[in-house]
Amino acid sequence: MRRLAALLAAVALAGCATTAGHDYQRPALNPPAQHRGQTGAAEAASLADQAWWDIFHDDVLKGLIAEALKNGYDVRLAAWRVEEARANAGVIRAQSFPAFEGQAEAGYGRQSEFSGGEGRRGGLIQLNVNASWELDLWGRIRRSNEAALAQYLASEEARRGVYLSLVSEVAARYFQLRELDLQLEIARRTTGAFQETFDLFNRRLQGGAASALETSSAEALLASTAATIPDLERQIVAVENELSFLLGRNPGPIARGAALDRQFLPPDVPPGLPSDLLQRRPDLREAEQNLVAANAEVGVAQADFFPRISLTGALGSISPQVSQLFPAGRTWSIGAGLLTPVFQGRRLRFQYEAAVARWEQAKALYERDVTNAFNEVSTALVAYQKYADVERERAREVNAYQEAVRLSNTRYVAGLSSYLDVLQAQQQLFPAEILLAQARYNRLATLVQLYQVLGGGWKLTDAQWQAAQP
Repeated sequence: MRRLAALLAAVALAGCATTAGHDYQRPALNPPAQHRGQTGAAEAASLADQAWWDIFHDDVLKGLIAEALKNGYDVRLAAWRVEEARANAGVIRAQSFPAFEGQAEAGYGRQSEFSGGEGRRGGLIQLNVNASWELDLWGRIRRSNEAALAQYLASEEARRGVYLSLVSEVAARYFQLRELDLQLEIARRTTGAFQETFDLFNRRLQGGAASALETSSAEALLASTAATIPDLERQIVAVENELSFLLGRNPGPIARGAALDRQFLPPDVPPGLPSDLLQRRPDLREAEQNLVAANAEVGVAQADFFPRISLTGALGSISPQVSQLFPAGRTWSIGAGLLTPVFQGRRLRFQYEAAVARWEQAKALYERDVTNAFNEVSTALVAYQKYADVERERAREVNAYQEAVRLSNTRYVAGLSSYLDVLQAQQQLFPAEILLAQARYNRLATLVQLYQVLGGGWKLTDAQWQAAQP
């Protein structure tokens, strides 16, 4: 037995140097030298290096984000997925250690007289401890551990991705809410002005000093503008309910902070180096960990072609009385088992080919996600720059229409033009102000998108992500 144990130990040590499959290597990628649309030379500094509370300067918004990170359903789901992956990794890791099982049996019977016995009745008690241990000669268990660890790390990256997505979604919904608030303010102000105009024309019409055409035009403009108010109020309630859901609340009103046109917008947004996206973006790190797991699973499938050798042992005792169960040397055994595939109907070959196919799929997905990350950054970067130009021109348009309203009123008072000219100028001002509000929201929403696609907050710890008081 000593010789057998020594032989098996030598075989095990020799097998430790053999591991089926190949060690993971990141696929060759071709990141651009700098992001398309980037102004100036590429530099390592990035908007993603900043914490989310440094990007948004609205204290109410910061409080909403902190609440969502603490109570949001997606955060809680992601945390339990991590726990599940950690437990699964522990199950796989347990295969590396010997397994012990205890067994206890008790019975009562009679010995047959025909077998030479005397027909005696009696009890029998048996206690056994069994042990088994698979020798990982070909690295099957090691590759399984590697795959399980990678899946656990992928779940961790997915959880951090949920943090970033939740921050971005809360901020985008909040800015949308402030945009709707501004549109509602514009609609109410304009409706009030049109109401005054209609009341004036109606009084003058009753007195014979105004035409029915002027009165009807004023009433049509009043009705058209007033119709936008209930629709905006409907949209506001819908966005408030969406925000409440993100916060883990029941539907209800949402507090407001700075107005839309008072929100901070940085003049320049450094995107950083394109190659740094691989370590900043949690979705790319998650995809790579899935690739690591798929690579390890190929090794597991390859190791299944080879025999499995396991050591087994048993120690026990049998006695008709409990008091006689424990004297040393009752029963024991030790041995080794060999399980080798002989004929599997090519099942193992197909399993291996399926594992290779999954690896190739994971590789293609990773390369696709990396390339798409460069596209997302470029698109958001150019949009942030162009929306600034759009807002500037929209502001110029609003200023021009405001001046047109002032001049038309002056000409009407002086008797140089009819009030239809005033109505026309006011009619053109209302949509121009709405478009200006939309342009401001587009810039803020693009800033949020840029922070997300750049992997914002990648340096934060879990505790910092969920800090109630950042």
